[in-house]
Amino acid sequence: MQKLLTVAEMRSIEREADSSGLTYAAMMENAGKSLALWVNARYHQYVPRSVAALVGSGNNGGDALAALTKLIELGWVTTAYLARSRDASDELMLAYTRMGGIVIGGYDDADRRRLDKLIEHTPVLIDGVLGTGIKLPLAPDLASTLKYVGAKVRLKSAQISVVAVDCPSGVDCDSGDAALETIPADATVTMAGIKIGLLKFPAANMVGDLVVGRIGHLDSLETWRRVQRGVLEDADVAAGLPRRGKDAHKGSFGTALIVAGSGNYSGAALLAGEAAYRIGAGLVTLAIPELIHAALAGCLPEATWVSLPHRDGWISEAGVSPLNSTLGRANALLIGPGLGVVECTEIFVHQLAKSRLPALVIDADGLKLVARLPEWYTILPDNVVLTPHLGEMAVLTGLPIQEIQNNRIEVAEEYSKRWNKVVVLKGAYTVIACQGNDTLVVPVATPALARAGTGDVLAGIIVGLLAQGVTAHVAAYTGAYIHAQAGLLAEKQLGNPASVLAGDVLKQVSHALTGLMNTKIAEP
Repeated sequence: MQKLLTVAEMRSIEREADSSGLTYAAMMENAGKSLALWVNARYHQYVPRSVAALVGSGNNGGDALAALTKLIELGWVTTAYLARSRDASDELMLAYTRMGGIVIGGYDDADRRRLDKLIEHTPVLIDGVLGTGIKLPLAPDLASTLKYVGAKVRLKSAQISVVAVDCPSGVDCDSGDAALETIPADATVTMAGIKIGLLKFPAANMVGDLVVGRIGHLDSLETWRRVQRGVLEDADVAAGLPRRGKDAHKGSFGTALIVAGSGNYSGAALLAGEAAYRIGAGLVTLAIPELIHAALAGCLPEATWVSLPHRDGWISEAGVSPLNSTLGRANALLIGPGLGVVECTEIFVHQLAKSRLPALVIDADGLKLVARLPEWYTILPDNVVLTPHLGEMAVLTGLPIQEIQNNRIEVAEEYSKRWNKVVVLKGAYTVIACQGNDTLVVPVATPALARAGTGDVLAGIIVGLLAQGVTAHVAAYTGAYIHAQAGLLAEKQLGNPASVLAGDVLKQVSHALTGLMNTKIAEP
């Protein structure tokens, strides 16, 4: 798992490292080496093997110079274009020039013409102008340089690859804001951990492939250990998957009860129910309005069914009583997909919320209905997973949608702690906040999942994991990660994100799960 860091946390980590003997100079050398090795591995087949770097006056410029020096050792022809001057005694500059590195001053028209030729004939451009500590707007001279280079890069388009050091120059690594002059990167090699702003928009559109480089051993540092935010990787999720013994039976994998559906939204129950099965639940019971039972039962023959009284296709307030015996047998419960927000479903959900409930997922209309119950979070048990999208989170919190979008991680953390519930804030990038403890982010943003019904699939996956005895937090981040991977697989299979339907994502859940089951897990 990669750490997810604020700028202040990163500065504190660097100060502690320096005080502990890992000097700033050593960190820059390590960062440069890490960057160089990655560039060499990614682009070693390029002809010519030449690389240029835009070098600023700060530490990012130092990282870029250290990378160029290492790349010379690896057989690359290198050029440093100084966006701002560096001290004549700069050890990194001296080391680079001693290796035969070329330097362009970057201060007059002649140097600009040399830069033009450089961009024209160099396949890799390293952006080391500005680092994580910038404040917008940019200084006029740097804005002018970035604008000029950006225009030249756009003209060359596919013939040049831009690699940003730590972050694309002009990106605010806390807020995710970006200067208009920012040069979009094909890849960003960010050092030590992922900066929180790189997973916020519009910055996230500028980052390209996100890679974490090394600056040294940090595990013993207090600030490093204290940071409880991370970005999920395959191995993290694979480690938490339920194990399935050869002597297992259906009871070994639990019963998931799904209360969902209405005359207007009958498909939601089916999507959630099949997702719960595909993720491994032993038995799935669908509690739906009696009106749609006959139409749905044949579509998922593996499920068992509870027909609930209804009003005009909506589950009525009398629906709680038929559920009582089934609730006692369920290991996990999902409430919400396709219920509809009407008076009778509101009464039904409020009565159900006050019942003795198993591990619980609340999704979609269930969230909107629960939000109408005063102090709802004090009534529900603690082992609850809430799965809101931006609009539903706005209903739950009273915050404007844009404010939530601009501060996805912070809002999810705050309200997860306030409510004492696990919050899965869906979207690009889905955030999983766990009651003030670990906050995790799924590093996937794809419009393939921006389609009605995909949330029902996610909710079904999570309740299916809960039914198997997985804790609320692990079920939430495991489910969100598998769901995202299934979306990517569906997009790949169909060739474009626009054609992906929720059913296509559902079909890929098993393939995403298989991929994770085959992931090698490092020994502790």
